[in-house]
Amino acid sequence: ADILARQGIYPDCPPYPCVVGYEVSGVVDAIGEGVDEGWLGKQVLALTDFGGYADMACVDARYVWEKPAALSFQAAASLPLNTITAWGLLMAMGGLCEGETVLIHNIGGGVGLSALDIALHAGATVIGTASGRKHEFLKQRGAHHLIDYTTDNWEQAVAEITQRQGVELIIDPLGGKHWKRSYKALRSTGRLGVFGISAAATSSGLGGKLALAKLALSMPFFHPVGMMRGNRGVFGINIHAMYEESGKLNAWMQHILAGVDAGWLRPHVDRVFSFDEAAQAHAYIEARKNIGKVLLQP
Repeated sequence: ADILARQGIYPDCPPYPCVVGYEVSGVVDAIGEGVDEGWLGKQVLALTDFGGYADMACVDARYVWEKPAALSFQAAASLPLNTITAWGLLMAMGGLCEGETVLIHNIGGGVGLSALDIALHAGATVIGTASGRKHEFLKQRGAHHLIDYTTDNWEQAVAEITQRQGVELIIDPLGGKHWKRSYKALRSTGRLGVFGISAAATSSGLGGKLALAKLALSMPFFHPVGMMRGNRGVFGINIHAMYEESGKLNAWMQHILAGVDAGWLRPHVDRVFSFDEAAQAHAYIEARKNIGKVLLQP
């Protein structure tokens, strides 16, 4: 979202100039009227409505949680947006159950790695797509099957892994015609969860807008009758559009924090850049070099 906002193609971005950034961690220095004074001095993590790229962030008290003692500030900052998104995709909306198979596209990214931990905890079989250089790390994290999307035909690989039955759940952040390909890989009762349009984050300026338009034109139309006949479903998630659903987001975060305490949810920070290196941090993600979360630190 930060990259798309910088490129001028993120629909929720406020007018320029603006400060982007959706998740932070730190120490509470001040509180607003009516907020419990017990928050002062606490180590916390929080969701922000933009404004995260700052050494002082003003956040809504409904979206602040106490930092687990076992986590560093860096690890804590990787939780709010990425992991809430993954929980919503897999558990709240995806209904992932023990014994089912889930395909996680871009499993090496921030949301993908969180989804891997959640899916394993749910007792699911995990198939992931990622470039080959990330496979060893992902195997060590517990992924059952990995497909190199840069060289392999992932649809054929999924068919072989599932003995041509397909999978029960797919989460796909790519957009465009890729969603149609994912939909075809579902088995009966399968669900496709879409989030983001990362395939648009390939160029900026006019090129970015053209890429977004091309993606929009190539997106599939999922007809209700076709979904009924195929016993399949499609849903989408955008946490920014859920900010008034504080009760739901808090409930999801309680599951996440419990997972951290129990040890099955393991946030992974790939690399930390200084604020002065924000451009390099964006370039690092755009080149798909990261495994897990990339952070900026004042």
